[in-house]
Parts: sequence; structure tokens; C-alpha cells
Amino acid sequence: MKNQNEIKIEQAYPEESSRLAPLVIALLNEIMTASGASSFNINLEEMTARCEQFINSGSYIVYKASINNRAVGLITLCESLSLYAEGTYGIIQELYVIGGFRSLGIGKRLVNAVKAYGKHKGWKRLEVTTPPLPEFDRTFSFYEKQGFSVAGGKKMKIPL
Repeated sequence: MKNQNEIKIEQAYPEESSRLAPLVIALLNEIMTASGASSFNINLEEMTARCEQFINSGSYIVYKASINNRAVGLITLCESLSLYAEGTYGIIQELYVIGGFRSLGIGKRLVNAVKAYGKHKGWKRLEVTTPPLPEFDRTFSFYEKQGFSVAGGKKMKIPL
């Protein structure tokens, strides 16, 4: 088992995108396997370029977890604003920890990093959406343990 002190949580830079994109792809593959639906277009080269572009824009924030300079997890978020949220707030877009590194507190530390970031930015809240499937009950429970509560509705989308 890895020592908590070996785990580093740091904000990621655009040039690290080639190390981050495979983690997002692993997350999307897990979601598709659990849901039985091919919901995502996965292309490593495109995802790496998008990740770099998004981080460069300043509107997509990524914190990475690493052990001995190996990326083992990440959390991504974007700033949004709305009247119902009383101002600006953060939306967690992706959170992933490699299977063999789960239950070490990495996810909790990643969430704490974005909570601190949001407080620094003056955000009113953080939001996250989990798939409404029994296969994701552990994910839902994890977020509840981090202080999240159900805010209503189901997330919906329409391609444009």
C-alpha cells in the first residue's frame, strides 16, 4: 500500500496533457462498460489536444495526483455562473483514480484541492453529476462522504 506522503496533488499544466488524457479515456471506458452504452467518442490524439487547449484557455482547471512522478488520478473543473447558484460556481467535469490506487484517499484529496480552489475564486458552490445507475452507487456515496448533497433533476443533453 502506498504511503499518503508519497501522493502529490498539484495543478496540472498544458504540457502534461499527454499524461492526463489517458486517465480521462480510462474513466470514459469504465462508464461505457458499466452502462453498456457507447456514449463517448474516444480518440487519444484528439483528447490530448483538447486537454492542452482547454488548460491553456484558463477555463478548464486540472489537478493531478501523482506517485513517484506517475499520474494516478485527476479531477477537472470549469467555472460557470447562474442566478440559481447566486453567482459563480464550479462544475467538476471528471474525477478518476486508477483502479489499483483507489481507497488510498486520493479522490478525497483531489476533491479537497478543488474545494480550496473554488473558495479562493469566491465560488458559491461546486456541482457534480454522477450517472443515475446502480453501477455508480459507490461514486454517489463517495461524493456524499465529501459533503455533496442531491441538488435535483437529472442531467440531460442534446447534440448540436
